[in-house]
Amino acid sequence: MFAVRDNDAALDIVQDAMLRLAEKYGDRPAQDLPLLFHRIMQNAIRDWYRRQKVRASKITPLSTLLGGHAEGDEHIDPLDTLLPAEGQPAVESPSERLERSQLIEILEQEISRLPPRQREAFLMRYWHELDVTETAHAMGCSEGSVKTHCSRAAHALAEVLKARGITL
Repeated sequence: MFAVRDNDAALDIVQDAMLRLAEKYGDRPAQDLPLLFHRIMQNAIRDWYRRQKVRASKITPLSTLLGGHAEGDEHIDPLDTLLPAEGQPAVESPSERLERSQLIEILEQEISRLPPRQREAFLMRYWHELDVTETAHAMGCSEGSVKTHCSRAAHALAEVLKARGITL
């Protein structure tokens, strides 16, 4: 809790670390487990901060397109962007609905045009929120390859959206 300052995230990190410890090191002697658990926790916390940094730079601007949250919000859940913000009417105007559906369609088109490995890595990491290790395992490649594919996909999407006049 002190490391991430978010009770729900801290509980998730501890739960994931316990599962990793049990899955990968269940056969180890009991005296080895505390040190292994500590290392797994530290790595999980670093991964959590990396995901937060990526979300803040890549996912948050996409969510502003989908729902209108201002950049700089402390924590934005992309699902919350589908709900009306406080003080706003619950019903979108037809023009707002059309604009949002067009933006979503453009995003889907551009994601579908990415090279297959970039698209796969991008969707697993940012939409399905898998960590680098899980994505690498699912794709059958190294963690470095996952990072490279994700970075290239994000840069390609940013360039294409900018060329189409969509600024994030």
